[in-house]
Formats: sequence, structure tokens, C-alpha cells
Amino acid sequence: MSVSQLIEEAYTGLKSLVIGLGVTGKALTQPGVTVLYPMEEVARDNLASFRGHVELVGKDEDPAVPKCVACGACVKACPSDCITILCPIPAKEGEAGGEVKMGPAPQKGSKTPGAVYVDFSLCSLCGQCAKTCPVDSLKFSDNPYMVRFDRKEFRIDLLARLKRLAGEGLE
Repeated sequence: MSVSQLIEEAYTGLKSLVIGLGVTGKALTQPGVTVLYPMEEVARDNLASFRGHVELVGKDEDPAVPKCVACGACVKACPSDCITILCPIPAKEGEAGGEVKMGPAPQKGSKTPGAVYVDFSLCSLCGQCAKTCPVDSLKFSDNPYMVRFDRKEFRIDLLARLKRLAGEGLE
């Protein structure tokens, strides 16, 4: 190796070092974006892009009633199999009208869900359910502080949650 090649190699190494220190120095002068939870909380206006569990969207005229038409498209699109929609099964002719039986969506003649559950412990937050909904009845919640001790507590009754939030005027 000649002296000129050594000098050229040293110059290339020093140039890379200076460029790397410049990138590091620039990053050190910018404000941090990491929130050190639980000492700090995320500002409410920064939660717009947060993806929490999915939740139902209520109708404009009655926020306690979901826009959902119980077509089951979200259930079919979910790769994690974490959404369950149950609809009332219509009674057959001649059957007595006793207890209402529920079955998986879609059910013939049923346009409203009887129960909607999401198991947030299985959800991958991919958003396929919200993308495939033909009536835009699903959205992501903005609750980043969901903490539970038991995995079973992540099974959320979305219909009851929608009614509770509508009653509180938070929908």
C-alpha cells in the first residue's frame, strides 16, 4: 500500500467520522419525542394519530346506536380474529318467541348487531377492519393508557362502550 493510498484512506475515515458526529449533534439539539410514561403523559392534541382498540361509531342522529349494519366484513378482514359480531337469529315460523338466540354476523334479516366484542389482547392494530367497513362504523380509540391485570379484561364490549360514551356525551 502506497503512502498516497494511506492518506486517502485516512481522509475517507475522518470525513465519515465528521459526518457521523454532525448527524449525532443535530439529533441532540432537536427536542425529544419520547414520552417517559408514567412521569409524563401524551398531550391530548398528539393523540390524533394514536391507534388504540377499535370502537364503534354512532349514528349522527342517535350517537348511542351504531352505524354498523352487521355485514361481518370487519370480522372477515381481521387477520387476528379478534372481532366478534353477534346478531339475533330470526325465529322460524311456528316457533314460540322466547329467548332470542344470537349467531355470528351476518344473519339473514338482521341489519343491526346484537353484540360486538373485540379482544384487544389479540389485535395487531393493522386497521383492516376499519378499512373494509362499508359504512365507516369503526374507528380507533385514543386511549393510550389501557392497563389491565388480567388478559380477559381486554375483551371489550363495544356496543356497551358506545352506549356509555354516548350517555356521557363523549362520543
